[in-house]
Amino acid sequence: MKLERSTPALIGFVVAGALSLWLQYLIVPYSTPYWGLFDNFLDLDVYRAGAQVVLDGGDLYDAKLLGRMDFTYAPFSMVLFIPVALMSAPVAHAVWSIGIFVALYLVIVVGFRSLGHTTTWRLRAIAVSLVAASALLEPIRSTIWFGQINVFLMLLIVADLVRPEGSRLRGVGAGLAAGIKLTPMLFVVYYAALRQWKTAIGVVAGFLGSVVLGFLVMPRASSRFWSDTLFDSNRVSSPHTVGNQSVRGAIANIAGTDHPSTVVWIVLATAVLALVMAAAVLAHRRGQELLAITLVGMASCAVSPVAWGHHWVWVVPLLVVAVHHVIDGASRWRRGLVALLTVLGLLATVAWTTHLAYPIWYANRSVEEAYLTGLFFKHNADIIGWFAVQPYNVLLVVVAIATIGFCLRPPATIDPPVTAVGDRR
Repeated sequence: MKLERSTPALIGFVVAGALSLWLQYLIVPYSTPYWGLFDNFLDLDVYRAGAQVVLDGGDLYDAKLLGRMDFTYAPFSMVLFIPVALMSAPVAHAVWSIGIFVALYLVIVVGFRSLGHTTTWRLRAIAVSLVAASALLEPIRSTIWFGQINVFLMLLIVADLVRPEGSRLRGVGAGLAAGIKLTPMLFVVYYAALRQWKTAIGVVAGFLGSVVLGFLVMPRASSRFWSDTLFDSNRVSSPHTVGNQSVRGAIANIAGTDHPSTVVWIVLATAVLALVMAAAVLAHRRGQELLAITLVGMASCAVSPVAWGHHWVWVVPLLVVAVHHVIDGASRWRRGLVALLTVLGLLATVAWTTHLAYPIWYANRSVEEAYLTGLFFKHNADIIGWFAVQPYNVLLVVVAIATIGFCLRPPATIDPPVTAVGDRR
């Protein structure tokens, strides 16, 4: 069954999308003060406040934004943040939210195209439905609620890297994303492993271009960031924080310490990185480039010192890959296994709600009650507590192992390889 031509599939996804809007209301009613889906925008307001400091000629990395928040991104990020700082808060919130939904839609459409699907009106409708469904996942809901930037960076990377090897300026987009948030530089390691030196150089060139531009426009702030601020992970938060979904966060939360062992962190992060890179290279060799890119994107979260749930927006292209294999997979057993893993992955990443009916301090303010979303807030549960501490790292390891298992099977059982957008062998 071809997804883009199937009316039953279209109906099923549209129903699922509509149901997702209702389930979103059940998670936290849209009208709930502060906790409603469109009623926070803390991170976007920090971005806007930082941009205003720059416009006023202040010191970006010394300023306490919104009273107590630090700015943590590279100076090049002002390319995105100054325009929204020039808008009123309500307009900026609306524009940013619309932009997130558009970016999610484009990631999904570009992802399906890279897997060999034709962009029909049915596929577009399915993509819209998947956008609605993805908002149920904690990384996406938190991205919308906080007004985060990660979806835009993911779109830039995916749109850049699913193009055929040798495409003009391939890798530069990922490098520019790294100029805002350093973690996409991990793609240099991936393309070096593939010996795709032109793309690896493109990533480095895009990154260096962003750094040079930052120095030209903001020399003092750039010097401060690249020589000092970059290495201060405590500006983001303590590693022992519920919701820190990195390997370092796992160590800190399991051990109950603000000072996790650096040696243990490096050893575990290296092991995870080696596993994921092996899976990504095998996926690439089987023509599954979107899966490979997604694995590396997820790994960039895992090896980061701090990775909040909303950093793991890579669950969206992973969902696209899963839908593709469930609908158009080569064999029934494989479709069934991928479907099972997809259900388990969705259960691990959905925005499970933990309601606290008492005042707490959360996200830079005191609140009378809290609706915390994410499985990791259920880490005290007797049965799933051990898993709830780090569901995203567990998801990454499972996906990497499953990828290796699928790719090591005889080629006859593997789906026809797709190497780039619109290019099916």
